[in-house]
Amino acid sequence: MFRAFAVRLPHVGATIAVLALAACTQPSPPSNQSTKAPPPTYDIVAQIRAAGERDKSAIEVAPLRDPGVTGLQDGASADERAQQYDAAGAKLDSALKIAGDAPDLLQDRAEIYVRQRDYKDAEKLARHSFDIGPKLGSLCARNWQTVVEMRLQAQDEAGAVNARQELAKCHQAGPVRM
Repeated sequence: MFRAFAVRLPHVGATIAVLALAACTQPSPPSNQSTKAPPPTYDIVAQIRAAGERDKSAIEVAPLRDPGVTGLQDGASADERAQQYDAAGAKLDSALKIAGDAPDLLQDRAEIYVRQRDYKDAEKLARHSFDIGPKLGSLCARNWQTVVEMRLQAQDEAGAVNARQELAKCHQAGPVRM
């Protein structure tokens, strides 16, 4: 009886060795890395603001502001320049509590969301700004350029094409003067 056990022992050792080798050839489990697209190689917010500059018209409507809101906007701009995006967002959130759904403030906040790489909220605010804001001019262009950029970040080329079509509608040529 002892002899039978001794005979089987080498087979058990061989089985363990085969299993150990098989474990080495198993594919590694999928990594937990994010499938997020890499950050763009260009400044998205600069592209958004450039679209607004290209579509400035002779008539731009600027609402009268509460001085507190203007101070918060100025502070948010300073924070953005200092790359303090959370502080800039907080100031714009405070301004929105005072001024309600001001389309220009919504777009400013959307651009800070872009800086924070919160693309979903950036697109949501840009669309809301367009819905309640002007349908022509620089703010309209900034709204739709934001949507274009967010669709590109989501790798949604069809959505980006549709947003570019809407962006083109923001521009209205002035009268030809002779």
